[in-house]
Amino acid sequence: MSDVFVSYARPTERQARQITETLRGLGFAVWRDDELPAHRAYSEVIEERIKTAKAVLVLWSADAAKSQWVRAEADAAREAGTLVQVTMDGSIPPMPFNQIQCADLSNWAGDTTSQGWQKVEASLALLVGPAAGSPRAAEQAGGTSPSRKLSVCVLPFVNMSGDAEQEYFSDGISEDIITDLSKISAVSVIARNTAFTYKGKVLDVTEVAKQLKVTHVLEGSVRKAGPRVRITAQLIDGTAGDHVWAERYDRDLTDIFAIQDEISKAIASALQLKLLPKEKKAIEHRGTDSAAAYNLYLMARQHWISGNDGDPKRDEVVERICRQATAVDPTYARAWALMALAQSSLRFRFSRAGDEGLESAERALALDPNIAEAHCVKGIFLREQGQLAEADAEMATAVALNPDSWEVNKEAGRHFFRHGDFAKAIPYFDKATSLMETDYNDAGLLISCYNALGDVQGQRRAAQLTQERAEKAIAHDPSNGAALGYGASSLAVLGEADRAREWIDRALLIDPGNMTMRYNLACALTVYLDDADTALNLLEPYFERVGVQDISHAKVDPDMDKLREVPRFCDMLAKAETRLQAA
Repeated sequence: MSDVFVSYARPTERQARQITETLRGLGFAVWRDDELPAHRAYSEVIEERIKTAKAVLVLWSADAAKSQWVRAEADAAREAGTLVQVTMDGSIPPMPFNQIQCADLSNWAGDTTSQGWQKVEASLALLVGPAAGSPRAAEQAGGTSPSRKLSVCVLPFVNMSGDAEQEYFSDGISEDIITDLSKISAVSVIARNTAFTYKGKVLDVTEVAKQLKVTHVLEGSVRKAGPRVRITAQLIDGTAGDHVWAERYDRDLTDIFAIQDEISKAIASALQLKLLPKEKKAIEHRGTDSAAAYNLYLMARQHWISGNDGDPKRDEVVERICRQATAVDPTYARAWALMALAQSSLRFRFSRAGDEGLESAERALALDPNIAEAHCVKGIFLREQGQLAEADAEMATAVALNPDSWEVNKEAGRHFFRHGDFAKAIPYFDKATSLMETDYNDAGLLISCYNALGDVQGQRRAAQLTQERAEKAIAHDPSNGAALGYGASSLAVLGEADRAREWIDRALLIDPGNMTMRYNLACALTVYLDDADTALNLLEPYFERVGVQDISHAKVDPDMDKLREVPRFCDMLAKAETRLQAA
């Protein structure tokens, strides 16, 4: 039987044939459906081949995402632990496959030295053994191939600082270690969103390994006090529960990058892996040499992720912290890009005069042309200038550069929503919610997308997810108006009208000035609670204050459709557009 099964949609047959021939040329035994025998049922042969294959290579494309055959084959491989996936056109795999690493072979022309191809080859080598003609096989000559696929879950490091406000630092360390290990081609790493579902829980590590089907689990703790930091880390065999490696680092905070490098390299050594030169270089690249700037960036990003969306104070805090980070290290591109996002929000959502984030984005790109989030800001600016084709190109560049960025998927989803292309927005919002376990905002926007498409089941799924996440956010911060607004909306979608109205009353008492909250409450009242008058009362101050982005959103949002012929609504919208044009 063949080692590798290739799954694809018919429009990508040419690429499938090229990939198959390349793999065979390297020595892999490959099967695809051009070898179907004439005397047997199609489904019977496919099922047999998938079950016996050591690896199933799924070639995702927009057409493949719609194919029930490709999705079924990918699901079978996911369950068996044999799934390797690539994108052929830059599109994101559909749920739940968007939570698994995916190599990028868009525009691939047969170059076996490209980063995307090497990622595919390394994954296949882990499952079936290295092909005779591959670089990895040459590296392992004289040694033994791994007897099982190496995979790691990095559990969120525990904050031992005695200060809940330091949580951002331990979370940031955990995220960076996940990112570092993901750069090692011979290791499969569980995505951040899945790993962080275990945060704050008492765990049996072997049970976690069993649930996630990983060979190893990394756990640890962080204690940060003044200029000192103590990090403990231990790598545990997921089957036996034994410590494979453990270390404690008690250093000055300025050594934080060296500690992270040492942890990643020590794990590679413990797993008996030899880092390729480019992998070693990628791990050591931090974007800044300043521990102080890094600490400030982590603090700013935590505010950006978990702050009260719809409150300009959140964006002002992020901008202020990032300014300090870039003052400490003017070459820190990530801090410039995050500041650009906050400035863009202040300008286009809250009509703050002045900086729209373009200057900060350009500064970030001058330092690092591959920083995807800065391309998002350029896309936002171009869209608001009416340069839609150029805006589309910037968003496409951002997605291609970093398809696993929460910020990129969030902004790409909003970009297509404001185009009125709800079907295209859905995969980006899906991906954003999968990348950030606290993201109720994009889950809430999925409700509107599914409403526009008439997908009732999708709407209810999105509402359930939104409600769960909104409740967690409110438990952490009872004054979070944005979470209250999305929570009320999701309750209305789920048919819990009385609870929805209780949440609406509570939200307006706690945070009446939150414009995002007001808008979402109005949506719930209009679409699901049949109370247009109260909705219009809530929208009046909204239209008097919000910026061009939110007005663009309201003009295409299907949740507003019932109000579009109401004279009062039309008058409020017209006045808002006049105000913004004058500004």
